[in-house]
Amino acid sequence: MEATTIQSTRQPEPIILIQETTLTGEEQAQFKKLTLVWLTTALALFPILVILGLLMRGSQAAILKMSPELFYAFMTLHGLGMVGIWYIAGMAGAGLLLSRYVRPSLALSRGVFWATLVAVVLLIVATLIGKFITGWYFLYPLPLYPADVWKPWATLAFFAFLTIAGVAWTLWTVDYLRAIASRYSLKRALAWDVLFKKVKESDVPPMILILTVSLISALAGFLAAVVLIALFAAEALSSGFTNDALLMKNLVFYFGHVLVNITMYLGVAMVYELFPAFAEKGKLTTKWMVAAAWNASLLLVNLAYFHHLYMDFVQPGLLQKLGQIASYLVSVPAGVVTIISVLSLAFGSRMTWRLPSLLFFLGVMGWAIGGMAAVVDSTIVVNFRFHNTLWVPAHFHTYYLAGVVFMILGFAFQYAAELSGKAENLRLGRWLTALLTVGAYGFLSMFFYAGAHSVPRRYAVYPSEVHQGAGYAQVAIVFILLILTGVIIYLWEYGRRCVHAFSAHSH
Repeated sequence: MEATTIQSTRQPEPIILIQETTLTGEEQAQFKKLTLVWLTTALALFPILVILGLLMRGSQAAILKMSPELFYAFMTLHGLGMVGIWYIAGMAGAGLLLSRYVRPSLALSRGVFWATLVAVVLLIVATLIGKFITGWYFLYPLPLYPADVWKPWATLAFFAFLTIAGVAWTLWTVDYLRAIASRYSLKRALAWDVLFKKVKESDVPPMILILTVSLISALAGFLAAVVLIALFAAEALSSGFTNDALLMKNLVFYFGHVLVNITMYLGVAMVYELFPAFAEKGKLTTKWMVAAAWNASLLLVNLAYFHHLYMDFVQPGLLQKLGQIASYLVSVPAGVVTIISVLSLAFGSRMTWRLPSLLFFLGVMGWAIGGMAAVVDSTIVVNFRFHNTLWVPAHFHTYYLAGVVFMILGFAFQYAAELSGKAENLRLGRWLTALLTVGAYGFLSMFFYAGAHSVPRRYAVYPSEVHQGAGYAQVAIVFILLILTGVIIYLWEYGRRCVHAFSAHSH
């Protein structure tokens, strides 16, 4: 019995909290604590947002009765909330790993945390109380015309949320870029010395390269959001000024597409930095293939968003074709190189497959599967059939839920385990991984199957023409409950370690 207990548990190895750091002892302690606060905040909101998704599928399954206004308020909060919590968790985790090489600002990160909390409260008030129901995309000119459906002040609260979060996250992005620039030039951070054959291998870690690419793209996306909000304000506050609807739609989808993709890249950066330690194979290095892949991504991720506008026939045809080409190509450099790197690390390694390493590996798999589904949807002739079907939420839920969420859950658990020193139950970790994986892919398969059978997205209740959508939603609910069960077990295990970590590092 004693031998079984020993085999089923394992002390957390120092994979995140290694000695390599640019911070002093006191700064390191504060950064550790703040990172734990960031992660815990995001994880505490996660099950609430899952429940909102469960309720929406309950409405579509004709099991629950809710007003369309409430459904779309849930949809708006769920969409923006999920993107937001995983972005902040990714930035917090990346910042901690970044401190191995450079010095991010602790004071700024703390200020961004409080600004983010204010923004979250404003979003909740705007959607659940004010019934602001435009969806995450808030397409022009809908927010300017509440039409007695939502409170006019809810529009103001929503744009205040966007402004506060946008400004705070822009400053956060700029600070990380400042920290990187303080040690590496732009050419070195982007590994141009390797790319242009001056050296065979860069001394810049792959994580720095990926974060530089991600942060530059994120900054461009946030600047687009600033322009978008300013144009909304200009029309709302003036008489006679009218925006160009196509320009506004381009700005919305550029900002949204970049933010979602960059969130995934933050998770991938963690995998590049930490997965080799799980595999006990040393660190990955920045060679030509990695440098070429991520430099290509810097260009392509900023062009692929055009695939969101295929239905806007007034959009120049050249941009539509560019959207398909970029969408095809963006999956090759980042995705394929990452998959090869992770598989090569896992193959023949002496790794003990624990919860964090399993979630990292499966997260890369989910990113790949969701990415391939996105490539299918970005094909113009296919998109004409799939654009307004559940295939679209299928692909982005795949690379989000089964991709970056898995990666960040793996990082957060490993981090809390190392801080607390509490041994992991290997058997429970594997059962928990199975529960989350079966739940996720069962839930996602219903989206894919419904989308392939023309069930439309964004419907609160399916009309008789697509009544089969209710059946798919009913099956999906079973798998969402599995996900929720897995999340609750995960949070219990994570929470026990957090309590111990907070008490151990309170002084």
